[in-house]
Amino acid sequence: FLSLVAEFCCGFFVILILGNFWFLAVLYLLWLYLDWETPCTGGRRSQWVRSWTVWKYFREYFPIHLIKTSDLNPNHNYLLGFHPHGVLVAGAFGNFCTGSNFKNLFPGLTPYLHIMPIWFGCPFFREYVMSAGMVSASKESVSYVLNNEGGGHASVIVIGGAEESLNAHPGSLTLNILKRKGFIKMALKHGAHLVPVFSFGENELFKQVANPKGSWLRNVQEKLQKIMGFALPLFHARGVFQYSFGLIPYRQPIHTVVGSPIPVKRNLNPTTEEIEQLHALYLEKLRKLFEEHKRNYGIPEHKSLIFE
Repeated sequence: FLSLVAEFCCGFFVILILGNFWFLAVLYLLWLYLDWETPCTGGRRSQWVRSWTVWKYFREYFPIHLIKTSDLNPNHNYLLGFHPHGVLVAGAFGNFCTGSNFKNLFPGLTPYLHIMPIWFGCPFFREYVMSAGMVSASKESVSYVLNNEGGGHASVIVIGGAEESLNAHPGSLTLNILKRKGFIKMALKHGAHLVPVFSFGENELFKQVANPKGSWLRNVQEKLQKIMGFALPLFHARGVFQYSFGLIPYRQPIHTVVGSPIPVKRNLNPTTEEIEQLHALYLEKLRKLFEEHKRNYGIPEHKSLIFE
């Protein structure tokens, strides 16, 4: 979805350059230069954009639900680890970038969804994603959000990243997390409480071409990801008037469950051992969150999360 919108924005920019409106393109490039750091300094959200009626229909299509399991004190800052990535990341976008569900459930907290910095280099598209409350996933950006002295900020990070989208098959419970410890270090440095979030149904929205690890397709996808910075899953779902083939996601309910916070004391220079200990605790709490709620959302009793 983001890719399609980004392509449209880039295409519009090219039309400005090639047409009789090249001066508008030059003015925008000047604006882009002057505004380059904004995605790393809290962005520029617009409540008007976040409240568009189209997002209401977007959430109701699946539908998307946000489930609260514990209060989050607005006097603290939080780092919410979102799992899994899926193909669309619909739960993260629908719950943290549109509507007022998050605000109603967690009053006093402002969510910031961190996405890959590459998206903010796309003309016009960057303005759109920032207006929805998205900011860069760079270290500088996360630090800016979590450095709010009065608390009330919530960084939402899709921990598995683009790499995890290659595992987004219906029924898959594999998370790329064992080697991902940067978010733990950031939480420690800023004293941000960690909150595991699991989005049930995220991997059910599309069917992906079989790409087991070691296959030629997976090798090509992983190499392209290293070069471009984002993954290219080959997926399909339903069409507009038929259900056999298309790129419109299936209507599968998404339940994004926000777990209980893990208190974190500020530590400007955490040791490797301290990072490892907190990482292990986070994995334990994430697994517990999944096990406690899987029965409610159609996950068989014998199935559990796979960390890799």
